[in-house]
Formats: sequence, structure tokens, C-alpha cells
Amino acid sequence: MKNDPKYLKLLSNRFPNAAQVGKEIILLEALLSLPKSPELFISDIHGEHETFQHMLRNGSGLIRQKISDLFGETLSEKDLRRLAALIYYPHEKLQIIKKENNDWESFYTSTIERLISIAYELTSIYTKRKIDRLLSREYGLIISELLQGEALGERRSAYNERLLKAVMEIGACDKLIIALAEFIQRIAISKIHVIGDIYDRGPGAETVMDSLIDYHAVDIQWGNHDIVWMGAASGSLACMANVIRLSLRYANTDTLEKGYGINLIPLASFALEHYKEDESLIFNPKVNAEDLLNESEHWLNRIMHKAISIIQFKLEEQLIDRRPDFRLTHRKMLSNINFATGEILIEGKNYKLKDSYFPTIDPADPTRLSREEQDLVEQLSESFQQSRRLKEHVQFLFEKGSMYHISNDCLLFHGSIPIDQNGDLALVEMLGKKLKGRKYLDFLDKIAREAFSGMVGTAENDLAVDMMWYLWAGPQSPLFGKDKMTTFERYFINDPTIHQEAKGYYYYYRDDAATVNKILEDFGLETENSIIINGHVPVVVKKGENPIKANGKLIVIDGGFAKAYQSHTGIAGYTLIFDDRGKQIIAHLPFESTEKAIEDEIDILSSETLYSYSDKPLKVADIRDGDKIKDMIEDLKDLLSCYRSGLLTERFQPLES
Repeated sequence: MKNDPKYLKLLSNRFPNAAQVGKEIILLEALLSLPKSPELFISDIHGEHETFQHMLRNGSGLIRQKISDLFGETLSEKDLRRLAALIYYPHEKLQIIKKENNDWESFYTSTIERLISIAYELTSIYTKRKIDRLLSREYGLIISELLQGEALGERRSAYNERLLKAVMEIGACDKLIIALAEFIQRIAISKIHVIGDIYDRGPGAETVMDSLIDYHAVDIQWGNHDIVWMGAASGSLACMANVIRLSLRYANTDTLEKGYGINLIPLASFALEHYKEDESLIFNPKVNAEDLLNESEHWLNRIMHKAISIIQFKLEEQLIDRRPDFRLTHRKMLSNINFATGEILIEGKNYKLKDSYFPTIDPADPTRLSREEQDLVEQLSESFQQSRRLKEHVQFLFEKGSMYHISNDCLLFHGSIPIDQNGDLALVEMLGKKLKGRKYLDFLDKIAREAFSGMVGTAENDLAVDMMWYLWAGPQSPLFGKDKMTTFERYFINDPTIHQEAKGYYYYYRDDAATVNKILEDFGLETENSIIINGHVPVVVKKGENPIKANGKLIVIDGGFAKAYQSHTGIAGYTLIFDDRGKQIIAHLPFESTEKAIEDEIDILSSETLYSYSDKPLKVADIRDGDKIKDMIEDLKDLLSCYRSGLLTERFQPLES
């Protein structure tokens, strides 16, 4: 017996007698023989909730593939598309189909039978215990019976026919179809890995978060655009200002106002009072001309955008002053402006400002908030702190998220690992510690959790809250991965050379297998079969860039999921599927709309690249999850031995009288 008796004593709380231990060993041994279930890897969603929800509904294309496999030779392309649309959007599609169909009995019978066939194929890789967890409460038992009938074939056909007839007689076919469609959606993907950047740019990050919370198995690796929202919710005023500025920059305040109930009226009132004479156009939102607001709202967005930007720069410079350990004094912009000449000194060179109208800046003390700005910041901060939905979403990000995650020999992190000029893991000096690789990310993960959950007002918590801003914009942040964030320069200076943000050495060495192997080894992974999966920097497909790096040891799956990037990348994002066939990278074309998907049955078009094709179907026993199950079986065998030898006393539920 290799286990500590104290551990076995704790394990006995879950399995209080030999019979329960034996049952669990049998079930786990059988689980090892099942095919590996599909995992979905996705990154840089950036609030594109319609596209993301459609991808969940279609299983990143797996459901359409299964429909074609089962019915490709018996149904027309039109009928295949209709069946797929019905599965993706059962509530809406049913209403349309019923208006076009007079023979309801035939429609209901054929549709339910096809849905059962699809569900049966998808459930073949799961245990009954997991299937039962994913079935709906209302129609789970009926679906379970129909699935069992599908398995038994002719021996249960009469039973299934009578069951379906009874469903029709009580008028419950619509509800059963909806329950079946939603069940198929849930079982198509066993787990979702979100490799960062749920927030910003797109219109519905809060809806994406709701979908993730409702999903049965999710993990998240924080991105820089997530951490800035997490920082805002943790009390970082600099992060809060960045969140508001980005929302206005993309003319997208719905997530703040409608999604989280953040009151921006005080900001609008402040901007109208102090910036009503401003004629600068440099704060126009980054949207297509056809998406612009009407002229008055457009103008209001612009002056609110400028007002919060100036506040942001002040708050950031105050933070830089109180945290000299961050070594960012050279990034103070307001302190280097000559307000008399309208010029700024950066790295020894003077630049003319495109806009020198600063009604709220005191040239003698440029980083000090005016009394009105201070009042505004306090109002906005209170609104963030009082948003219950934001707090719930950020709590979920902490519960399911981390700086990195290891899953079945895949090392997942959003951005980068600090690397030096020689391609080795860089030793980072941060807050009195010198760390590299995994230890550095563990250190940052701990700090982020302190920022949200620590005791407010303590020096430790204040530092952690400020570090959330550093994780957003600092040069040694693995989430950012650049030497500086040139927000001020992009707004105020024409010279594009000063806008450049130099990427860290990681991005020069990520195509080098030797460097990738060093990272994998540092995280405790074998180099032969392990890979790294990243997001953060979009793959520019239209310029010939390949998402597969370092001879297949590193994959970048940010291909432009956010509409703001699609003209730059040439596609609408990558996803990666890891199932019993191996790993498949899927390139997606832009999603038109939910309306088009329902009415015109237009799916997301995609092309598949077989990145790593297994020479034999993978089983649970072949992957890291299988190793964990094998370890659990050995632990349970030790526990069983303790019960049988009398070292531990069995406990039983009293029999009902």
C-alpha cells in the first residue's frame, strides 16, 4: 500500500464501504476503454457572442459532420442543412418548419428518429453516468429510453413507436425535439478550453460569459483583455479607466451599460461640461462608417472617449509613481508635455501633438485629478463595485481560470513566456523575486487572486490590485508580451514609428522547437508528444502565415474571431478539436448572423487541417486523463484493501423499514 493512511481516510468519505469502492473501480476500468471525447480549444472571442454561441451550438462543426456521416446518402443537401439548423436553433426553427409542413405526424416521427440516431452516435463515447448528468430534467428519462431503444434495435422498436405515439398524443413533440437538440449540443463537445480574451471589442462579452457558466465543463486561461476587466472588478482604477476607454473606442458601451449596469451618465455629463468645445477627431470610434451612430451620439461618444482617456493617463502615471519597482517611469507621458508649445518629449525627441486641448490638466501638476475628475472616478468605481453580474462573472473567471493550464499533454496559455535573447527561459525580477517560466506564472496567478479575494486596504492587497494593471500593460507581463503599450502615442502623435510595440523574444523563438521544448520541460511535460497552444497574436493567413509553429510543437489559434481583426487576418478565427482521431485545426469563415443561420440555414463555413492524425483511434487510456484515472484506480484498490483487512471500518446507510 503506497498511500498515506490519512489520505485513504479522507477518500473513505466518498466511498464509505467496500461495495462502493468495488463499483467505482469497475466503472473506472471500463471508462479507460472508451474513445477519447472531443475537446474544443478556442481563443480571443472578444465579445463576439453570436459567433461564439453558434460555435457552441454546432460543436465547432462536429454536429454537421455527424449529420452528413449518418444521412449524407439518404437526405438532400437542403434537408441536411435544415436538420442542422433545427439542432442549432430548435425553438426558432420549429416555428418556421411547422408553418411550411402540413403532415405533422410524419415530420415529428422522422425528425425525432433522426435526432435520436445522432444523439446515440454522440453518446457512444460517454459513460451512462455522464450522459445522465447532461440530460434535461424534464425529458431526460424519455430520451434515455429512446436511446436504449436505438441500441437494442428491433427488440425495442415497438416500445419506441408506442412511446413516440404517446408523446404526440399529449402534444409534447415540440418540447421533446427541443430537449433532444439541446442535448446533442451539450454532448458534441466534452470540454471547452478558452485560451483568453473573452472581453473587449465585440458587443456581447457578458453573453459569452453566461454561455460559459451554463456549459458543463470549461476552463479559461486569462488573456490581457480579461485581466483588465478582472482588475477593474478588483478595484483598480487604472484598469477601470482602460475598460471604459476601450468600450468607447469601439463604440460599444452595451456590455458596460446594459450587460453590467454600469452608469456612464456621470461620464457623459462630465464630458459635456469640460469638452463641449473640443473639435478634435482623434477620438472617433474604430468602427465601420455604416456602423456609426447618429451625429450627436457620435460626438458625445468622442468627447466621453477623450475625457476618460485623459483620466486614464493620469491614473496610470500616479500608479507608476507609487510603484517604482515596476520600472516604468519612462512611460509617463503627461509629465513630459510642454503645454506652451504643444509638444512632448519621448526618448530624447520632441513630437508635435495632434491635439493639445487639455481643459482638465494642470500644467504645474499634470497627473493630478481635478476635483470633478476625482468625483467622477469615485462614482464610476462605485458602479463597478456594485454590479452583481460583473462580480459573478469575474468570480467565475477566477474559479475556472488561471495563468496557464495543462490538459492531455497540451500546455495552454494566452500570450507568452518570458524568453531571453538566446531562446532560454528569462529570469524575471519582479517585486523582490527572481523567477522564470512556470514559477513566474504561478507567482502572478497568486497575485491576481490576492487582488480579487484579499483583504481590502492592506498593503499586500493594494500592491496586488496595482499588479493587475501591470499584467494588462507591463513589459514583463506574459499576457501582454510587448515592451510598451503605446496608447498615448497612437492617439496624439502622427509619426507611426513611435506607435510600434516591440514583441518579446518569445515571438521570435516560438517557431524554434528547441525553445518550445525548454518551455514544455519547465512545465513538467514530456517533449515528444506535448504541444503548446496560444492565442493573443492573430495569425495573418492572407499573408501566408501558418498557425502551426516549431515543427508542430506550438499552435496559435487566434485567427481573427473578433470582427475587428478579420480584414487583417483574412479568416474568422481558428478552433482546435482534440478527439479520438487526433488534433484538428479548423479555419472558420465569418459568421453572417443568427438570423441568417435560422432563416437561410447558413452555417459557419470552415476548412479542416489535420494537424496530428492518430494512427489508431485514441482511447481514454491513451491520454493524460487516463493516467489520472489509473492512479485513482490504484488509490481505490488500496482503500479496498484497508476495508478488507479491517484497517478502516466500513459504513453503511441504514436500511429503510
